[in-house]
Amino acid sequence: MNEETENKCGCSCSAAPTLIFSCSGAADVGELSDRAARQLTRDGKGKMFCLAGIGGRVSGIMKSTEAAESILAIDGCPLHCAKKCLEQAGFQNFKHIEVTALGFTKGKTPITDEAVSNVVAVAENHLNQGTCS
Repeated sequence: MNEETENKCGCSCSAAPTLIFSCSGAADVGELSDRAARQLTRDGKGKMFCLAGIGGRVSGIMKSTEAAESILAIDGCPLHCAKKCLEQAGFQNFKHIEVTALGFTKGKTPITDEAVSNVVAVAENHLNQGTCS
């Protein structure tokens, strides 16, 4: 992206990374959330970041998150642990996905490449909404 394109869309798309925080809970849908976040990182769509660091208010992790271009939270179930951690740390402007809302059932979801790809596709769509391309 050149400077002219950057100015037209009104943002600086390369200013800071997109950070991805995922549930990594004990349930299968937590594992699915975690694997999707790792795949998004491998695909260069963002950088998986430490949700425990947000919960512990680790200063470096908090500062990096404050500087992020965008934030995505991926939760496995309706408890929304990732979302709540971010909110309790003062973050309000982020995108959120709940894996069970995508049709996966807690306790009954095999962790397959296809399942990971499905969550990744939804996450990519969320990440592309409202951003420069």
